[in-house]
Amino acid sequence: MQPPYLTHPTPPGGWYTQPETAPGTAPEAVVAPEPAAAPVPAVARTVRAEQRGPVLHVELDSPGTGNAVTTAMLDELLAVLAEPDPTVRVIVLSGAGRDFCLGGDREELAAGLDEDPTGGGIRRYGDKARKVCEALTNSRAVTVARVQGRATGAGFALALACDLRAGADNAVFRLPELTLGLPVAWGGLLPRLINEVGAARVREIILTGRPVGAVEARELAVLQRVVPEQELDAAVAEWTRPIARRPEAALRVTKTLLASHAAANRMADASVLDSELMASVLAAAHYTRGLAARSPSN
Repeated sequence: MQPPYLTHPTPPGGWYTQPETAPGTAPEAVVAPEPAAAPVPAVARTVRAEQRGPVLHVELDSPGTGNAVTTAMLDELLAVLAEPDPTVRVIVLSGAGRDFCLGGDREELAAGLDEDPTGGGIRRYGDKARKVCEALTNSRAVTVARVQGRATGAGFALALACDLRAGADNAVFRLPELTLGLPVAWGGLLPRLINEVGAARVREIILTGRPVGAVEARELAVLQRVVPEQELDAAVAEWTRPIARRPEAALRVTKTLLASHAAANRMADASVLDSELMASVLAAAHYTRGLAARSPSN
């Protein structure tokens, strides 16, 4: 079945072939064909997926925007990650271009607030972000983040949602949300980060908004391996090859056990409120800017 954004091929002989008539018979009246429907424009894809044996490679493919995470990209990621082929043992998440991911698409978020100042669009976006990160964390396959360049905000969250994270020596992680007037509430990032890194260090990284380079990221367990960028694919393959040979049932149960023990360290998981928190803060800021713009100048 063809995707809905592809037009159907023209049948042999064209769409409007006039039927042949027997010799000596009057041809039937030719009925004017209905106007052809306008072709459906192709939808720009922002995620590329390719399965190579038991390994599924998923690439954020919008390098012109720094792989900024849009609603469309989240939809495409969900379509790929929600129910992968049962033969897949490993999912590798990467980003095209110089950077892994520069975060959420701020232009889209701003446009969503203009359309719905109550933040309804932001809530829907945030809910999808949480589902994508949960799909990476809860996948029966082992998920591997391949990080080069910058992993900012949402990019940081996507990488951290993976089981294993390999980074190039030029990888830089940053959470600039406070600088941008946002809460750190994207995809369940905060509880994951505290669980992996520790509350004191996470507090300092978030409140200062400073960048975390590859070497420090490895020390903090944000990355488990750091190599020169030209060796990044080989480093990822050193993980994927043995994991892909593991029995599926044992691999699935082990992942479930690891996730269960990690969750036991949390008194409560407030990440379900991420979309509400982000929508509330952005909607309040949008409303305040609107009031300021309407007030008479002194």
